[in-house]
Amino acid sequence: MERWKRNMWVLWIGVFFTSASYSMVIPFLPLFLLEIGVRENIEIWSGVLFSAAFLAGAISSPYWGLLADRYGRKPMIIRAGIALFVIYTLTAFVTNAYELLALRIMQGLLTGFIPGSIALIGTNTPKKHVGYALAMISTATASGGIVGPLLGGGISALVGNRWSFASGGFMVLISTLLVIFLVTEDNFTPNKVKGSVTKDIKTAASNRPFMIVLLLTMVTVCSLMTIEPVLPLYIKKLGSAEHNVSFLAGVIFSLPGIASVLFGAFWGKLGDRIGFRTVLIIGLFGGGIGTLAQLLFHDIWGFSIIRFVYGIFFCAVFPAINGLVVKVTPDDFRGRAFGLNQTANQIGGMIGPMLGGFIGGIFTVHSVFLVTGVFLLIAMAVAWRSDWQNSNHQKQQHSSSPTFSQSHTK
Repeated sequence: MERWKRNMWVLWIGVFFTSASYSMVIPFLPLFLLEIGVRENIEIWSGVLFSAAFLAGAISSPYWGLLADRYGRKPMIIRAGIALFVIYTLTAFVTNAYELLALRIMQGLLTGFIPGSIALIGTNTPKKHVGYALAMISTATASGGIVGPLLGGGISALVGNRWSFASGGFMVLISTLLVIFLVTEDNFTPNKVKGSVTKDIKTAASNRPFMIVLLLTMVTVCSLMTIEPVLPLYIKKLGSAEHNVSFLAGVIFSLPGIASVLFGAFWGKLGDRIGFRTVLIIGLFGGGIGTLAQLLFHDIWGFSIIRFVYGIFFCAVFPAINGLVVKVTPDDFRGRAFGLNQTANQIGGMIGPMLGGFIGGIFTVHSVFLVTGVFLLIAMAVAWRSDWQNSNHQKQQHSSSPTFSQSHTK
């Protein structure tokens, strides 16, 4: 088997386990708070615990990207995997909310397994296969996100939440061992220039296409997370006359992820053929229209179908964005580029739930779908109108700074 294929499949397994371990423990944090004796301000504690890791991740991601360009992406994946293993294992032994909060902050500061895997795939895969490989990693994330809650719920029901956390740590350990022994990073040239995060941000700011990618990442993640706080309640309302509403809500919640597993590789191959920009525009347009179309269905089955169709198109977005990161940045900046992209991801993840809860609380749930759909269509318009080639400003930068001199020759 070719090395890039072996890397892809090994990292697929690793990302699947890592995503599953995350989704098998995080949804149960509110219940775990009750288990460790928290009786007041449960909602506030839950919000703080969820947001803490996003905020810490947004701060630390550029630093890990800097080290990835200096020492390699594989070492950063291993570092993140070991950190997650330790954090999940320690979580099984916490006795109060403050210890849990400290571990959540450490998780945000120290992890980065999936972004590191994306960066390694982006730099060690032949150009003609990059879109396909990145899409496969996206399907691993989606698959793990679907399986994780089922595993977590099952383990919690059988042996308790603490063993669920410990099991998540064991899964990440397996993922890390696979990376250590089976992943090869061939295409890596250490960046020996002494850098800083501030300098990296200034350098990135001179690359207009890359800044557009960061903006689209933040808006897209924000739009995705805006619906998260209100979607379960909306599904319950639609299925009020149905039996097993909780089961139906879980299935419907997973439909976009199932669509990603089924169609993600297709969009990746299409991106390799017709370009990531075109696939991104299609994905954002389909996601925006699909979100708005959900307003038209007032029964749970019609809503389910349109959620699946929405997922078919929206799953094209993130592989296309990752492909554009590879396209518009040079190899020696790739780790930092994905680190900054992860920061944009985390910022969108922080803003989205707060925005969705605010809109849903003041107006109606339908307003959240409306705003989210409009956001995605605006993002599509930005992608459509943006110049993904060298701008005049970039050309001037190329003449004075070697950092992006190769950014559009890949």
